[in-house]
Amino acid sequence: MGKKTDTFYFDTFKGVAAHAVTASKILMRCISDYNPDNLSPILDEIHKTEHDADMLKHELMNVLAKAFITPIERDDIILLSQCLDEVVDKIEDVVLRLYCDNIREIKPQMHSATAIVERCCAEMQLLMEDFSNFRHSKTLKERIITINTMEEEADKIFIENMRELHTSSTSALDIIIWRDIYRYLEECTDACEHVADAVEKAFMNNT
Repeated sequence: MGKKTDTFYFDTFKGVAAHAVTASKILMRCISDYNPDNLSPILDEIHKTEHDADMLKHELMNVLAKAFITPIERDDIILLSQCLDEVVDKIEDVVLRLYCDNIREIKPQMHSATAIVERCCAEMQLLMEDFSNFRHSKTLKERIITINTMEEEADKIFIENMRELHTSSTSALDIIIWRDIYRYLEECTDACEHVADAVEKAFMNNT
């Protein structure tokens, strides 16, 4: 297996992670300066990012299908590429939910939850940098733990937001809509943790 082909897999992982960071920044910008009349162009922007991530994953799968030898186990390549792509999908789902539900005003609780998604994606991108040299990385395990910790923090915020929603809202429709939005947002950090778990699995399988 040539070194260039070996590098291709890790470069693709890093490329999809970079698209996840871009998507998280688009989401953060959307929430920080929320304008319901601007959701359509934001949705187009984030969908392009999701499409670009998909194209990278498809290219990786095409190369993998023809490969005889791979730098890490084939199952680990497939799992990690799927998990990385899922992060971008989940972030897009949040904006889709805001658009489809015609949300006119953002609840303040969205800001802290969205900020964790952005931080988690940034850490995931660094994790992919480390993973490209995983046999010699001194910070890989630390980054995995950091992402797991962020996911736990997101879980706590989700629980607090749900509690606040169910104790303060008098509208059943409002509860239903925002319960879904909070859940979609929490699933973004879940997806980042799935990436960290896939990296940890790959590390154990290939060292």
